[in-house]
Amino acid sequence: MKILDIYINGFGKFHGRNLTFGDGLNIVYGKNEAGKSTIHTFIRGMLFGIERQRGRVSRNDLYHKYEPWENSQTYEGQIRLEHKEHIYRIERTFQKNKKEFKIVDETAGREVEPTKAFLDDLLCGLSETAYINTVSISQLKSATDEGMVSELKNYIANLNNSGNLALNVTKAAALLKSQKKELESQMVPEAARTYTSLLSEIRNTEKEISSPEYENQITEFHTLRTKVKSTLEKQQQEKEELIKKAAKGRQVLSSNQFTDQDSINAYSLKAQENFDEYMEAREACTKKPQKVFSVLSLILATLLLCGMGLLYYLGEANYLTSYYGLDLFLLMGIILGAAIIFYLIGLILFLRLKHNQKDMEMSAKILQEILSRHLGNTEISTEAIRAFQSRMTEFTRLCTAVVKSEAAVSQKAKEIEELQKRQDDCGESIEKQQKNQWELEKKLEHLSNCKTQAEGLKHILEENDRIREEITSIDLALETMINLSSSIRDSFGLYLNRTASDLIAGITGGIYTSMSVDENLNVFLNTKTKLVPLEQVSSGTMDQVYLALRLAAATLIQEGGERMPLIFDDSFVLYDDDRLRTALKWLIGTYTDQIIIFTCHQREAQMLTANLIPYHLVEI
Repeated sequence: MKILDIYINGFGKFHGRNLTFGDGLNIVYGKNEAGKSTIHTFIRGMLFGIERQRGRVSRNDLYHKYEPWENSQTYEGQIRLEHKEHIYRIERTFQKNKKEFKIVDETAGREVEPTKAFLDDLLCGLSETAYINTVSISQLKSATDEGMVSELKNYIANLNNSGNLALNVTKAAALLKSQKKELESQMVPEAARTYTSLLSEIRNTEKEISSPEYENQITEFHTLRTKVKSTLEKQQQEKEELIKKAAKGRQVLSSNQFTDQDSINAYSLKAQENFDEYMEAREACTKKPQKVFSVLSLILATLLLCGMGLLYYLGEANYLTSYYGLDLFLLMGIILGAAIIFYLIGLILFLRLKHNQKDMEMSAKILQEILSRHLGNTEISTEAIRAFQSRMTEFTRLCTAVVKSEAAVSQKAKEIEELQKRQDDCGESIEKQQKNQWELEKKLEHLSNCKTQAEGLKHILEENDRIREEITSIDLALETMINLSSSIRDSFGLYLNRTASDLIAGITGGIYTSMSVDENLNVFLNTKTKLVPLEQVSSGTMDQVYLALRLAAATLIQEGGERMPLIFDDSFVLYDDDRLRTALKWLIGTYTDQIIIFTCHQREAQMLTANLIPYHLVEI
């Protein structure tokens, strides 16, 4: 993989800055504070991203350290890479509220989905940790020789034992053993027996206080008594109102001479009967044929009597006797009988008419008295009778309401009696509850003391169990770590030592031929005549060993495919000119892929030019 160019559009001090890199060796020159480390970090951020930390650590994290100095809304950039004959453009926006990440395959002319498999291939299988500890190289950071020895030995031990630059097996094992010893000292014996005894005491006490007699119902009974008292007062008030309502209704009925529903029905029926009689008599009196028949009957009777007198006066000389030969006395008898009959008919009709008039007057008098009493009007009519019946209906409803009120009064009286009894029962129950609660408080106090002790012991037991689990976990971790360390040391560590030894011989110009690590992880540099402990070499040699180890680790991790560029950030500060010249020649011959060297000195470029070694110069 090769970096072609980068474009920084807001990262630290840079805005709108473009840098182009060539094949092989690239020298990036800039004075102190020119921004070399910023560009170095920008490349790392474009490849692996930059996450914003939280809490106190966020104050010094990369995100805040390299926020743009100007126009903080633009925190982004691009990097173009060549990988497996394809050119890819990576675009990233680091701004926390609009993070973006896009990869464009410029060769194929399409955007690529940044899956893990694709990124692993593009980044040559390196994680960010492996990148930082292999191909991204700076000088040893420890200021003193002793510190440099410690850092380099840790680096070698970690690689040799774990195959991972971020792990330190020796320190991890020592830390685990120390933790195990400390945990064992925290164990508390005899806690289980005391805890079991307290649990038995707690169960017995809880069984006693769980009895229904100790259930605290004082508040409920107080609430109930208050509620009953309120209901009782309300019921008594309702009873008084019902009594007044019933008495008022009875007074109204009594003033109208009614006692109950039957008296209202009888009175209404009587009025209706009188009205019906009045209407019948009135109808009979107003019939003209009856009067006419009565008068005609009397007139006919009179005429017949006159005719009979005429026949008596004429004697045998009347026309009927003389011409038809009818007997005179027979004719007179017939006429007299007819006269009597018509007279009786007229008299009967006249007497009946008089009787109907008398009945009508009597019914009218009664009706007028009724209507006057209840309607205040003596006019007799169908409308008046209807109004009267409506009035009787009102009395019926009033009577029904009175009966219901009186029944409700009786029911209220029973309910009031029951409520008074319940109120008395609540008072007795409250006294009993107060006594039970006093006894319960004593038992609860004892139970609380037992539970407090048990809770303390429970935490101790839980802590004992947790400690046992942690000790078991530590034992398992130690066993696993030792087994894995041995396996890695027999495989990766062996190859690392062998590869690093070959590189050390080249970078030191043959002064040291190899490197070895004994069973105690002591590091030695080998010459043709003796073994030199790491502590006895110069800081420059240590830096050379450090470079060889990182290059060896990078070679082993990326073996079998394309390799990432080697990036050096002021890594040759401790090198003198001869050592630097040797290192550059060795580096170009050893690592054939792209190399980028950030430096604040011009001597690298001068040496390369003097030795006719091709390179690409980038000035910041």
